Amino acid sequence: MSKQFLQTHTIPDAHITDIFSLAVTPKALISASGSSSIKIHSTATGTQIHADSAVEENPFPLVQTLDKAHALGCHHVCAAAEGKVFATSGFEGDVKVWEVKEGGEEWTLRGTLKDDKAGEQWALALSPDGLFLAATNHDGRVNVYDTSKIIGEVKNAPKVVQFETKGSFGMCVDISPNGEMTASGHQNGSVYIFNNATKRLAHSLSGLVKPVRAVAFSPANKYLAAAGDARLIALYDTQSGKQVANLTGHSSWIMSLSWNWSGEYLLSGSYDGKAKIWSLDRRECVATQTESEKCLWAVKWLPKSASARNEMFVAAGAGRSLSFYREASGT
Repeated sequence: MSKQFLQTHTIPDAHITDIFSLAVTPKALISASGSSSIKIHSTATGTQIHADSAVEENPFPLVQTLDKAHALGCHHVCAAAEGKVFATSGFEGDVKVWEVKEGGEEWTLRGTLKDDKAGEQWALALSPDGLFLAATNHDGRVNVYDTSKIIGEVKNAPKVVQFETKGSFGMCVDISPNGEMTASGHQNGSVYIFNNATKRLAHSLSGLVKPVRAVAFSPANKYLAAAGDARLIALYDTQSGKQVANLTGHSSWIMSLSWNWSGEYLLSGSYDGKAKIWSLDRRECVATQTESEKCLWAVKWLPKSASARNEMFVAAGAGRSLSFYREASGT
């Protein structure tokens, strides 16, 4: 059975350049682009509207703009599941950690991670509690930092652990929802899972021979999805390291992956502007949305509120807009 998603709202020209990355907290959508500003839209109202409700004129209002966050633009943003910390990495090489105070609404800069080496930080992931930040780099290492130590400007910060790989550029990283595993994807097609407790490599995963642009753990920590230039999504069992499925259907590079809250569906966005939704149970695509012919750099499920019947996701990329989709009633 296929699912149907309807485009319910678009924020045109949300940024003045390509939107490269998206992150969500329980209340907000954070977007980063080739421009120097980071934008934060509230999702508190928009995700609670039912599919058959009257459409609000502005269900996802812009609540904050972080001007001049990264002088040369920002390529990655990630947020902790607890909703109080997010991190960004810019083309100038800095990593910034942002926080919102308890009971507050406004995000402020907590600290900046600087490094003498160019390319020391690329893709980012935060642990669910926001205490640890993983960052890939140009020679394949994954550096893990204690975010509580990133206060003010910190140069060459000490690393909690440094995971070593075979030296290929680290293009993506994720930390499992239970905080026990870190996964990285690399330019040579390699995918690794590390055990955060033992600080050792748990699995070196085969199956992708081209650049891996996205890795994502499922909500129950059972699966790791990995995708990129091979145009397929490889699904791995995180305990055994075995590849359990290949999801095929994209005709272009896959740029982004996102699991829904229950782990039943996986969302993917590709270079040709298509977003696809995959059923984990059926191991097949159940919906395709053609956003445009322009690259979708990032796709993300929005947090499902307790009062909402229908799930939503957002897509962004070279079109510079934020496009929101909602599951149609009865599908």
